[in-house]
Amino acid sequence: MKKITWLLPLVVTTVLVSAQKKSDRKTLTNLQQHISYLSSDKLEGRLTGAPGEKLAAEYIQSQMQQIGLVPKGTDGFLQTFSVKEGREPAANCSFELNHRPLTAGTQYIPLPFTATKAAKGEVLPQANEPDNIWLINVAELDSTKFTSRRELYKRETAEAAKAGATGVIFFNGTESLPEINSWLETNETAASIPAVWVSKEISKILDDENANSFLIQLNVALKPVKRTGTNVIGYVDNKAARTVIIGAHYDHLGYGEDNNGLTKGKVLYHGANDNASGIAALLELARQIKASKLKNTNFLFVAFSGNEQSLSGSKYLTANSPIDLSQANYMLNLDMIGRLNTTHGLQIAGMGTSPSWTKLLENTNKETKVVYEASGVGNSDHTSFYRKQIPVLFFFTGMEDYHQPEDSADKINYEGTLTVMKVVFELIEKTDTIEKLAFTATPEPTTAAIK
Repeated sequence: MKKITWLLPLVVTTVLVSAQKKSDRKTLTNLQQHISYLSSDKLEGRLTGAPGEKLAAEYIQSQMQQIGLVPKGTDGFLQTFSVKEGREPAANCSFELNHRPLTAGTQYIPLPFTATKAAKGEVLPQANEPDNIWLINVAELDSTKFTSRRELYKRETAEAAKAGATGVIFFNGTESLPEINSWLETNETAASIPAVWVSKEISKILDDENANSFLIQLNVALKPVKRTGTNVIGYVDNKAARTVIIGAHYDHLGYGEDNNGLTKGKVLYHGANDNASGIAALLELARQIKASKLKNTNFLFVAFSGNEQSLSGSKYLTANSPIDLSQANYMLNLDMIGRLNTTHGLQIAGMGTSPSWTKLLENTNKETKVVYEASGVGNSDHTSFYRKQIPVLFFFTGMEDYHQPEDSADKINYEGTLTVMKVVFELIEKTDTIEKLAFTATPEPTTAAIK
Protein backbone atom coordinates (compact mmCIF):
# COMPACT_ATOMS: atom_id res chain seq x y z
CA MET A 1 0.00 0.00 0.00
CA LYS A 2 2.83 2.34 0.82
CA LYS A 3 4.36 1.66 -2.55
CA ILE A 4 1.17 2.59 -4.35
CA THR A 5 0.81 5.78 -2.31
CA TRP A 6 4.47 6.68 -2.93
CA LEU A 7 4.43 6.03 -6.67
CA LEU A 8 1.07 7.62 -7.55
CA PRO A 9 2.32 11.23 -7.67
CA LEU A 10 5.21 10.11 -9.88
CA VAL A 11 2.83 8.30 -12.22
CA VAL A 12 0.46 11.27 -12.38
CA THR A 13 3.36 13.67 -12.96
CA THR A 14 4.74 11.46 -15.73
CA VAL A 15 1.34 11.29 -17.42
CA LEU A 16 0.87 15.06 -17.19
CA VAL A 17 4.33 15.78 -18.60
CA SER A 18 3.77 13.30 -21.40
CA ALA A 19 0.38 14.84 -22.21
CA GLN A 20 1.91 18.31 -22.12
CA LYS A 21 4.69 17.29 -24.49
CA LYS A 22 2.17 15.71 -26.83
CA SER A 23 0.06 18.87 -26.77
CA ASP A 24 3.12 21.02 -27.47
CA ARG A 25 4.17 18.80 -30.35
CA LYS A 26 0.71 19.14 -31.88
CA THR A 27 0.81 22.91 -31.48
CA LEU A 28 4.29 23.11 -33.04
CA THR A 29 3.10 21.03 -36.00
CA ASN A 30 0.11 23.34 -36.47
CA LEU A 31 2.27 26.47 -36.21
CA GLN A 32 4.54 25.13 -38.94
CA GLN A 33 1.55 24.28 -41.13
CA HIS A 34 -0.02 27.73 -40.77
CA ILE A 35 3.18 29.69 -41.32
CA SER A 36 4.39 27.55 -44.22
CA TYR A 37 1.12 27.99 -46.09
CA LEU A 38 0.59 31.68 -45.38
CA SER A 39 4.14 32.57 -46.40
CA SER A 40 4.23 30.29 -49.45
CA ASP A 41 4.69 31.55 -53.00
CA LYS A 42 1.07 30.61 -53.73
CA LEU A 43 -0.18 33.49 -51.58
CA GLU A 44 2.10 36.00 -53.34
CA GLY A 45 2.90 38.03 -50.24
CA ARG A 46 -0.72 38.59 -49.11
CA LEU A 47 -0.95 42.20 -50.32
CA THR A 48 -4.18 43.77 -49.06
CA GLY A 49 -6.86 43.50 -51.75
CA ALA A 50 -4.83 41.09 -53.92
CA PRO A 51 -5.79 37.46 -54.71
CA GLY A 52 -3.21 36.17 -52.23
CA GLU A 53 -4.88 38.09 -49.41
CA LYS A 54 -8.21 36.48 -50.34
CA LEU A 55 -6.62 33.01 -50.22
CA ALA A 56 -5.20 33.80 -46.79
CA ALA A 57 -8.61 35.01 -45.57
CA GLU A 58 -10.22 31.79 -46.81
CA TYR A 59 -7.62 29.72 -44.97
CA ILE A 60 -8.05 31.63 -41.70
CA GLN A 61 -11.83 31.41 -42.01
CA SER A 62 -11.67 27.63 -42.56
CA GLN A 63 -9.45 27.24 -39.48
CA MET A 64 -11.85 29.30 -37.35
CA GLN A 65 -14.71 27.12 -38.57
CA GLN A 66 -12.83 23.94 -37.63
CA ILE A 67 -12.07 25.33 -34.18
CA GLY A 68 -15.76 26.06 -33.66
CA LEU A 69 -15.65 29.83 -33.35
CA VAL A 70 -18.81 31.85 -33.92
CA PRO A 71 -18.59 34.03 -37.06
CA LYS A 72 -18.62 37.74 -36.20
CA GLY A 73 -18.06 39.44 -39.54
CA THR A 74 -20.68 41.11 -41.72
CA ASP A 75 -20.51 38.13 -44.10
CA GLY A 76 -19.90 35.10 -41.94
CA PHE A 77 -16.38 35.45 -40.56
CA LEU A 78 -15.49 38.20 -43.07
CA GLN A 79 -15.64 41.97 -42.64
CA THR A 80 -14.65 43.95 -45.74
CA PHE A 81 -13.47 47.54 -45.76
CA SER A 82 -12.15 50.06 -48.26
CA VAL A 83 -8.39 50.47 -48.19
CA LYS A 84 -7.94 52.89 -51.03
CA GLU A 85 -10.24 54.66 -53.41
CA GLY A 86 -8.62 57.05 -55.82
CA ARG A 87 -6.48 56.94 -58.95
CA GLU A 88 -3.25 55.37 -60.08
CA PRO A 89 -1.11 55.53 -63.25
CA ALA A 90 -2.81 53.81 -66.17
CA ALA A 91 -1.09 51.34 -68.49
CA ASN A 92 -0.40 54.06 -71.07
CA CYS A 93 1.10 56.48 -68.54
CA SER A 94 4.72 57.02 -69.54
CA PHE A 95 7.79 59.15 -68.87
CA GLU A 96 10.96 58.92 -70.96
CA LEU A 97 14.11 60.72 -69.83
CA ASN A 98 16.82 60.80 -72.50
CA HIS A 99 15.01 57.91 -74.22
CA ARG A 100 15.07 55.88 -70.98
CA PRO A 101 11.60 54.72 -69.83
CA LEU A 102 10.94 55.42 -66.14
CA THR A 103 8.68 53.36 -63.90
CA ALA A 104 5.46 54.93 -62.65
CA GLY A 105 4.89 54.59 -58.92
CA THR A 106 8.57 54.23 -58.05
CA GLN A 107 10.65 56.58 -60.22
CA TYR A 108 7.90 59.08 -60.90
CA ILE A 109 4.35 59.70 -59.69
CA PRO A 110 1.72 61.97 -61.27
CA LEU A 111 0.48 64.58 -58.82
CA PRO A 112 -3.26 64.57 -57.94
CA PHE A 113 -4.00 67.82 -59.81
CA THR A 114 -2.14 66.85 -62.99
CA ALA A 115 -3.70 67.25 -66.41
CA THR A 116 -3.99 63.94 -68.23
CA LYS A 117 -2.18 64.84 -71.42
CA ALA A 118 1.20 64.59 -73.16
CA ALA A 119 4.18 66.95 -73.24
CA LYS A 120 7.66 66.71 -74.69
CA GLY A 121 10.73 68.83 -75.22
CA GLU A 122 14.47 69.31 -74.97
CA VAL A 123 14.77 70.89 -71.56
CA LEU A 124 17.72 72.98 -70.43
CA PRO A 125 18.75 72.78 -66.74
CA GLN A 126 18.15 75.98 -64.78
CA ALA A 127 16.20 77.49 -67.70
CA ASN A 128 12.42 77.32 -67.53
CA GLU A 129 11.22 78.50 -70.94
CA PRO A 130 7.72 79.16 -72.30
CA ASP A 131 6.28 76.40 -74.49
CA ASN A 132 8.47 73.79 -72.83
CA ILE A 133 8.50 71.48 -69.81
CA TRP A 134 9.72 73.10 -66.60
CA LEU A 135 12.04 71.46 -64.05
CA ILE A 136 11.42 72.78 -60.54
CA ASN A 137 13.90 72.13 -57.74
CA VAL A 138 11.75 71.70 -54.63
CA ALA A 139 14.74 72.32 -52.34
CA GLU A 140 14.81 75.93 -53.56
CA LEU A 141 11.12 76.63 -52.85
CA ASP A 142 9.81 78.46 -49.78
CA SER A 143 7.18 76.20 -48.26
CA THR A 144 6.60 78.25 -45.08
CA LYS A 145 3.56 80.03 -46.53
CA PHE A 146 1.66 76.81 -47.24
CA THR A 147 -0.29 74.46 -45.00
CA SER A 148 0.99 71.42 -46.88
CA ARG A 149 3.58 70.42 -49.45
CA ARG A 150 0.76 69.41 -51.77
CA GLU A 151 -0.55 72.97 -51.78
CA LEU A 152 2.95 74.22 -52.60
CA TYR A 153 3.19 71.90 -55.60
CA LYS A 154 -0.29 72.91 -56.71
CA ARG A 155 0.58 76.62 -56.57
CA GLU A 156 3.85 76.12 -58.46
CA THR A 157 2.06 74.10 -61.16
CA ALA A 158 -0.56 76.82 -61.63
CA GLU A 159 2.10 79.54 -61.88
CA ALA A 160 4.13 77.49 -64.36
CA ALA A 161 1.06 76.96 -66.54
CA LYS A 162 0.28 80.67 -66.39
CA ALA A 163 3.84 81.43 -67.54
CA GLY A 164 3.47 79.15 -70.57
CA ALA A 165 4.96 75.85 -69.35
CA THR A 166 3.67 72.75 -71.16
CA GLY A 167 4.38 70.51 -68.17
CA VAL A 168 6.17 70.56 -64.83
CA ILE A 169 8.50 68.08 -63.15
CA PHE A 170 9.31 68.47 -59.46
CA PHE A 171 12.63 67.05 -58.23
CA ASN A 172 14.49 66.98 -54.89
CA GLY A 173 11.24 66.61 -52.96
CA THR A 174 11.63 65.11 -49.48
CA GLU A 175 8.36 63.16 -49.48
CA SER A 176 8.34 59.35 -49.45
CA LEU A 177 6.89 57.29 -52.29
CA PRO A 178 3.96 56.03 -50.17
CA GLU A 179 3.12 59.62 -49.16
CA ILE A 180 3.03 60.88 -52.75
CA ASN A 181 1.04 57.83 -53.85
CA SER A 182 -1.48 58.51 -51.07
CA TRP A 183 -2.11 61.98 -52.53
CA LEU A 184 -3.80 60.30 -55.49
CA GLU A 185 -6.58 59.25 -53.11
CA THR A 186 -7.70 62.88 -52.94
CA ASN A 187 -9.94 64.65 -55.45
CA GLU A 188 -8.29 67.73 -56.94
CA THR A 189 -9.27 70.10 -59.71
CA ALA A 190 -7.04 69.33 -62.68
CA ALA A 191 -4.48 71.88 -63.83
CA SER A 192 -4.05 72.68 -67.54
CA ILE A 193 -0.64 70.94 -67.76
CA PRO A 194 0.78 67.58 -66.63
CA ALA A 195 2.60 67.62 -63.30
CA VAL A 196 4.77 64.83 -61.91
CA TRP A 197 7.04 64.21 -58.92
CA VAL A 198 10.27 62.21 -59.33
CA SER A 199 12.18 60.04 -56.86
CA LYS A 200 15.59 60.70 -55.31
CA GLU A 201 17.20 58.49 -57.97
CA ILE A 202 15.81 60.58 -60.84
CA SER A 203 16.33 63.82 -58.92
CA LYS A 204 20.08 63.17 -58.91
CA ILE A 205 20.04 63.01 -62.70
CA LEU A 206 18.03 66.23 -63.08
CA ASP A 207 20.20 67.99 -60.51
CA ASP A 208 23.42 67.34 -62.47
CA GLU A 209 25.05 70.73 -63.07
CA ASN A 210 27.14 69.29 -65.91
CA ALA A 211 24.16 68.11 -67.96
CA ASN A 212 23.65 70.05 -71.22
CA SER A 213 19.98 69.20 -71.72
CA PHE A 214 17.35 66.53 -71.08
CA LEU A 215 15.11 64.95 -73.68
CA ILE A 216 11.78 64.45 -71.97
CA GLN A 217 8.59 62.86 -73.21
CA LEU A 218 5.57 62.67 -70.91
CA ASN A 219 2.16 61.09 -71.30
CA VAL A 220 0.23 61.31 -68.05
CA ALA A 221 -2.77 58.98 -67.83
CA LEU A 222 -4.64 57.91 -64.68
CA LYS A 223 -7.28 55.29 -63.97
CA PRO A 224 -9.71 54.92 -61.06
CA VAL A 225 -8.81 52.28 -58.48
CA LYS A 226 -10.55 50.81 -55.46
CA ARG A 227 -8.94 48.33 -53.08
CA THR A 228 -10.90 46.33 -50.56
CA GLY A 229 -9.41 44.55 -47.55
CA THR A 230 -10.92 41.81 -45.41
CA ASN A 231 -10.78 41.25 -41.66
CA VAL A 232 -11.54 37.69 -40.45
CA ILE A 233 -13.39 37.58 -37.12
CA GLY A 234 -14.32 34.68 -34.85
CA TYR A 235 -15.88 34.64 -31.37
CA VAL A 236 -16.08 32.45 -28.30
CA ASP A 237 -19.36 33.37 -26.62
CA ASN A 238 -19.37 32.43 -22.95
CA LYS A 239 -22.28 34.80 -22.19
CA ALA A 240 -19.88 36.78 -20.02
CA ALA A 241 -19.96 40.47 -19.12
CA ARG A 242 -16.58 41.23 -20.62
CA THR A 243 -14.57 40.27 -23.71
CA VAL A 244 -10.87 39.85 -24.41
CA ILE A 245 -9.77 40.77 -27.94
CA ILE A 246 -6.83 38.89 -29.46
CA GLY A 247 -5.58 40.18 -32.79
CA ALA A 248 -2.88 39.73 -35.41
CA HIS A 249 -2.57 41.04 -38.96
CA TYR A 250 -2.22 38.64 -41.88
CA ASP A 251 -1.54 41.03 -44.77
CA HIS A 252 1.98 41.68 -46.02
CA LEU A 253 3.76 43.44 -48.91
CA GLY A 254 2.97 41.26 -51.93
CA TYR A 255 5.56 42.03 -54.60
CA GLY A 256 6.28 45.45 -53.12
CA GLU A 257 3.54 47.23 -55.08
CA ASP A 258 3.02 49.83 -52.34
CA ASN A 259 6.73 50.67 -52.22
CA ASN A 260 7.08 49.87 -48.51
CA GLY A 261 9.51 46.99 -48.98
CA LEU A 262 13.24 47.47 -48.44
CA THR A 263 14.43 45.77 -51.63
CA LYS A 264 14.38 47.46 -55.04
CA GLY A 265 12.38 46.01 -57.89
CA LYS A 266 9.58 43.47 -58.02
CA VAL A 267 10.34 40.73 -55.48
CA LEU A 268 8.10 38.44 -53.45
CA TYR A 269 7.87 39.33 -49.77
CA HIS A 270 6.95 36.13 -47.92
CA GLY A 271 6.09 37.67 -44.56
CA ALA A 272 6.64 34.55 -42.44
CA ASN A 273 7.50 36.47 -39.28
CA ASP A 274 5.56 39.56 -40.43
CA ASN A 275 2.99 38.35 -39.69
CA ALA A 276 2.18 34.75 -40.48
CA SER A 277 3.75 34.02 -37.07
CA GLY A 278 1.17 36.12 -35.24
CA ILE A 279 -1.74 34.61 -37.18
CA ALA A 280 -0.49 31.07 -36.51
CA ALA A 281 -0.32 31.80 -32.78
CA LEU A 282 -3.75 33.44 -32.84
CA LEU A 283 -5.33 30.34 -34.42
CA GLU A 284 -3.65 27.99 -31.95
CA LEU A 285 -4.62 30.18 -28.99
CA ALA A 286 -8.19 30.14 -30.28
CA ARG A 287 -8.05 26.35 -30.44
CA GLN A 288 -6.73 26.11 -26.89
CA ILE A 289 -9.13 28.66 -25.44
CA LYS A 290 -12.15 27.09 -27.13
CA ALA A 291 -11.26 23.74 -25.50
CA SER A 292 -10.35 25.26 -22.11
CA LYS A 293 -12.27 25.83 -18.88
CA LEU A 294 -12.06 29.60 -19.28
CA LYS A 295 -15.74 30.50 -19.07
CA ASN A 296 -15.85 33.91 -17.35
CA THR A 297 -14.74 35.81 -20.44
CA ASN A 298 -15.81 36.05 -24.07
CA PHE A 299 -13.05 36.05 -26.68
CA LEU A 300 -12.93 37.93 -29.98
CA PHE A 301 -10.24 36.70 -32.39
CA VAL A 302 -9.44 39.10 -35.23
CA ALA A 303 -7.13 38.53 -38.19
CA PHE A 304 -6.59 42.02 -39.57
CA SER A 305 -5.79 43.02 -43.11
CA GLY A 306 -4.66 46.54 -44.04
CA ASN A 307 -1.97 46.72 -41.36
CA GLU A 308 0.60 47.72 -43.97
CA GLN A 309 -1.83 50.41 -45.18
CA SER A 310 -1.80 52.60 -42.07
CA LEU A 311 -3.62 50.08 -39.86
CA SER A 312 -6.75 50.48 -41.98
CA GLY A 313 -8.21 47.09 -40.99
CA SER A 314 -8.05 47.61 -37.23
CA LYS A 315 -9.17 51.23 -37.57
CA TYR A 316 -12.22 50.04 -39.49
CA LEU A 317 -12.99 47.32 -36.96
CA THR A 318 -12.85 49.67 -33.97
CA ALA A 319 -15.20 52.04 -35.81
CA ASN A 320 -17.51 49.17 -36.84
CA SER A 321 -17.05 46.68 -34.03
CA PRO A 322 -19.06 43.45 -33.92
CA ILE A 323 -19.13 43.74 -30.12
CA ASP A 324 -19.74 46.59 -27.70
CA LEU A 325 -16.22 47.91 -27.13
CA SER A 326 -17.23 49.30 -23.74
CA GLN A 327 -17.34 45.67 -22.61
CA ALA A 328 -13.83 44.94 -23.92
CA ASN A 329 -11.49 44.08 -21.07
CA TYR A 330 -8.26 44.44 -23.02
CA MET A 331 -6.66 43.76 -26.41
CA LEU A 332 -3.59 41.60 -27.09
CA ASN A 333 -1.72 42.12 -30.37
CA LEU A 334 0.60 39.44 -31.78
CA ASP A 335 2.87 40.93 -34.44
CA MET A 336 6.21 39.43 -35.52
CA ILE A 337 6.58 36.88 -32.73
CA GLY A 338 8.55 34.26 -34.69
CA ARG A 339 12.14 35.34 -34.04
CA LEU A 340 12.57 34.91 -30.28
CA ASN A 341 16.27 34.80 -29.32
CA THR A 342 18.54 35.54 -26.38
CA THR A 343 19.71 38.89 -27.79
CA HIS A 344 16.50 40.90 -27.68
CA GLY A 345 14.09 38.36 -26.18
CA LEU A 346 10.37 39.01 -26.01
CA GLN A 347 9.27 42.63 -26.13
CA ILE A 348 5.95 43.55 -24.54
CA ALA A 349 4.68 47.08 -25.18
CA GLY A 350 1.64 48.75 -23.66
CA MET A 351 2.57 48.15 -20.01
CA GLY A 352 1.46 51.65 -19.11
CA THR A 353 -2.08 51.22 -20.49
CA SER A 354 -3.34 49.58 -17.28
CA PRO A 355 -2.02 49.60 -13.71
CA SER A 356 -2.76 45.86 -13.58
CA TRP A 357 -0.22 44.77 -16.20
CA THR A 358 2.89 44.90 -14.00
CA LYS A 359 1.43 42.57 -11.36
CA LEU A 360 -0.06 40.21 -13.94
CA LEU A 361 3.23 39.84 -15.81
CA GLU A 362 5.67 39.84 -12.90
CA ASN A 363 6.34 36.09 -13.13
CA THR A 364 6.47 35.87 -16.93
CA ASN A 365 8.54 32.90 -18.15
CA LYS A 366 11.76 33.43 -16.20
CA GLU A 367 13.80 31.51 -18.76
CA THR A 368 12.98 34.12 -21.42
CA LYS A 369 14.44 37.60 -21.56
CA VAL A 370 11.53 40.06 -21.51
CA VAL A 371 11.79 43.76 -22.34
CA TYR A 372 8.88 45.98 -21.35
CA GLU A 373 7.71 49.24 -22.88
CA ALA A 374 5.05 51.54 -21.47
CA SER A 375 3.50 53.15 -24.54
CA GLY A 376 0.22 51.93 -26.01
CA VAL A 377 1.04 53.59 -29.34
CA GLY A 378 3.08 52.00 -32.12
CA ASN A 379 2.95 51.05 -35.79
CA SER A 380 0.71 48.05 -35.22
CA ASP A 381 -2.96 47.28 -34.67
CA HIS A 382 -3.09 47.59 -30.88
CA THR A 383 -2.87 51.36 -31.42
CA SER A 384 -6.41 51.40 -32.87
CA PHE A 385 -7.75 49.88 -29.64
CA TYR A 386 -5.64 52.10 -27.40
CA ARG A 387 -7.31 55.06 -29.15
CA LYS A 388 -10.64 53.67 -27.87
CA GLN A 389 -9.27 53.69 -24.29
CA ILE A 390 -8.88 49.93 -24.10
CA PRO A 391 -5.82 48.49 -22.28
CA VAL A 392 -3.46 46.87 -24.78
CA LEU A 393 -0.35 44.72 -24.92
CA PHE A 394 1.83 44.24 -27.98
CA PHE A 395 3.96 41.07 -28.22
CA PHE A 396 6.97 41.28 -30.54
CA THR A 397 10.30 39.46 -30.98
CA GLY A 398 12.53 41.63 -33.14
CA MET A 399 13.19 43.15 -36.54
CA GLU A 400 15.28 40.51 -38.35
CA ASP A 401 14.52 40.56 -42.10
CA TYR A 402 11.83 43.21 -41.53
CA HIS A 403 10.18 44.07 -44.88
CA GLN A 404 12.73 41.93 -46.68
CA PRO A 405 12.01 39.03 -49.07
CA GLU A 406 14.22 36.82 -46.84
CA ASP A 407 11.50 36.73 -44.15
CA SER A 408 10.72 33.07 -44.84
CA ALA A 409 9.25 30.13 -42.91
CA ASP A 410 12.57 28.33 -42.53
CA LYS A 411 13.87 31.14 -40.30
CA ILE A 412 11.04 30.97 -37.77
CA ASN A 413 11.84 29.89 -34.20
CA TYR A 414 8.80 27.67 -33.69
CA GLU A 415 9.72 26.74 -30.12
CA GLY A 416 10.08 30.43 -29.41
CA THR A 417 6.67 31.15 -30.91
CA LEU A 418 5.21 28.48 -28.63
CA THR A 419 6.91 30.17 -25.68
CA VAL A 420 5.23 33.49 -26.56
CA MET A 421 1.89 31.68 -26.82
CA LYS A 422 2.34 30.24 -23.32
CA VAL A 423 3.03 33.71 -21.91
CA VAL A 424 -0.18 34.98 -23.54
CA PHE A 425 -2.28 32.02 -22.42
CA GLU A 426 -1.03 32.29 -18.83
CA LEU A 427 -1.95 35.97 -18.80
CA ILE A 428 -5.45 35.19 -20.09
CA GLU A 429 -5.88 32.56 -17.37
CA LYS A 430 -4.92 35.09 -14.69
CA THR A 431 -7.50 37.62 -15.88
CA ASP A 432 -10.41 35.21 -16.29
CA THR A 433 -11.67 35.67 -12.73
CA ILE A 434 -10.62 39.24 -11.88
CA GLU A 435 -12.44 42.53 -12.37
CA LYS A 436 -12.32 44.52 -15.60
CA LEU A 437 -8.92 46.17 -16.05
CA ALA A 438 -8.66 49.94 -15.69
CA PHE A 439 -7.30 51.96 -18.60
CA THR A 440 -4.55 54.54 -18.28
CA ALA A 441 -3.18 56.80 -21.01
CA THR A 442 0.53 56.73 -21.86
CA PRO A 443 2.82 59.46 -23.20
CA GLU A 444 2.81 59.70 -26.98
CA PRO A 445 6.19 58.70 -28.48
CA THR A 446 7.82 61.19 -30.83
CA THR A 447 8.10 58.35 -33.36
CA ALA A 448 6.43 54.96 -33.48
CA ALA A 449 9.09 52.85 -31.82
CA ILE A 450 8.08 49.36 -32.82
CA LYS A 451 7.21 47.63 -36.11
